[in-house]
Amino acid sequence: MNFLAHIYLSNGNPKIMVGNFIGDFVKGRNFSEMYEEDIARGIELHRLIDEYTDHHPVVKQSKFKLRQKYRHYAAVIVDIFYDHFLSKYWSIYHPTPLAIFADTVYKTMEEHGAILPRAVKGMLPYMVRENWLVNYGNFDGIGMALAGISRRAKYGSKMDESIHDLKNFYDEFKTEFDLFMPDVKAAAQQFIYK
Repeated sequence: MNFLAHIYLSNGNPKIMVGNFIGDFVKGRNFSEMYEEDIARGIELHRLIDEYTDHHPVVKQSKFKLRQKYRHYAAVIVDIFYDHFLSKYWSIYHPTPLAIFADTVYKTMEEHGAILPRAVKGMLPYMVRENWLVNYGNFDGIGMALAGISRRAKYGSKMDESIHDLKNFYDEFKTEFDLFMPDVKAAAQQFIYK
C-alpha cells in the first residue's frame, strides 16, 4: 500500500498515522527506542501492512499482470494503483471528504516535523503543494506519481508507462482492490486494538 492507504489504515490516531507514514524511511528494528510509543506502533503497523499486502493472493493477481514488463517494480506500481482507487472512491471508505482529510494529514505531519526523517521533510512540501492524497484519484495525479518514482528508480523501471496498464485493465485492478481492502483493514484494526 502507498501513502494514502497507510494513513487511512491508521484508524484516525494521529501519532500512529505519523509512524505509519514514515515507516518506509525508518531503518532497523530499534525504532521503539527512537520514537514515543504510538509513533513506534505506527512504524510497526506500516511493516505489518506491507508484509500482509505482499503475501495476499489478490495482490499477487494484480502484480502478475505487471510482472513481465516491470519485474520487481510491479509491487510498487500495484501499491500506487491501489492508492488511486482509495482516493477516487474515498467516500465509500471514510465519512470525511478527502480534501478535508488530506488537509488534516498534512497539518499533522507538519506538526511532527521535528521527528520526521530527513527524506520525509524534503518530500512533504511537494506532497502538500501538489496535494498528492487527493490527486491520486485522477489519472493526471497518479501518472505524475508514477513518473516521479520512475525518475528516481534505477535501471529504467518504465513505471511511468504503467498508467497505460491501469487504464487497460482498470476494471480488473478495481475488482482486486475491492476484494483486498476489507482484508487489510481488518488486519490493521486487529493490530491497533490488540
